Amino acid sequence: MAETWIEETLYDNWGQRFRVMTELARVRSPFQDIVVFESESHGRVLLLDGVVQITERDEFVYQEMLTHVPLFSHPDPKKVLIIGAGDGGVLRRVLEHPGVEKAVMVEIDGAVIELSKQFLPAIAGDAWTDPRADVIVGDGIDYVARAADASFDVIIVDSTDPIGVGEVLFTDSFYEHCARVLTARGLIVNQCGVPFMQAEELYETSLRRAKFFAHVSAYVAAVPTYVGGFMTLGIASKGGALAGQDVEVVRKRATAAGIAGRTQYWTPEIHVGAFNLPPYIARHLPTARD
Repeated sequence: MAETWIEETLYDNWGQRFRVMTELARVRSPFQDIVVFESESHGRVLLLDGVVQITERDEFVYQEMLTHVPLFSHPDPKKVLIIGAGDGGVLRRVLEHPGVEKAVMVEIDGAVIELSKQFLPAIAGDAWTDPRADVIVGDGIDYVARAADASFDVIIVDSTDPIGVGEVLFTDSFYEHCARVLTARGLIVNQCGVPFMQAEELYETSLRRAKFFAHVSAYVAAVPTYVGGFMTLGIASKGGALAGQDVEVVRKRATAAGIAGRTQYWTPEIHVGAFNLPPYIARHLPTARD
């Protein structure tokens, strides 16, 4: 019997492929091509438009860093807005924080949510039915544009790259509205690509955010299936600077929240250290080019 492989199509000159045990779903939604398959090496894998979004084996790296870093960087996050993240993994991690009173998740493609519930149930766990969760199938851009001023403490944007359906989440207008709906010490985080291959994504996104936020920075996470080395997560705050946080303060908060010792990648030390960027990445922040 011939082997079946699926190749990622993010770059036209470099990539990765997975040996497929079983193809579980192949759907063309109104927004994108969605494929879910069982791989031999990484468990179940979700692809959108040919690009790996999440795998069961390493999803914890991205989800923990995208969630716990901003929530432990904000002094007291109570209301969190998640844009994208249709697999539910970010929602699950947000709801692990007992101080969070409300988590609104806005995902434009309902098919991603339904396929994730069906084929990737462990990623979200019980998050879908948590009473603090408000899951909306809709346009995150429109939601932010209509949201009330100062209505959220943290915004987490888990989008595809700035092409196709994800492109509008990297515009001046979007970041301006995000700044408006965040509270005085509010912050926003979103993935900014793998800078070894997508350096301008980090620079251009940071430059746009700097127009509306007092402090703009980035931190890194090593996600095996996001090929090319470190993934950068861009973060911007209306309050204080985010680099140079105190490890012991972060540790005390994680212990009080019941999260200390439960994670597989995030730790207080990694939280603080992740802001120490290698020079090849740091030079793509706007301040390094000024």
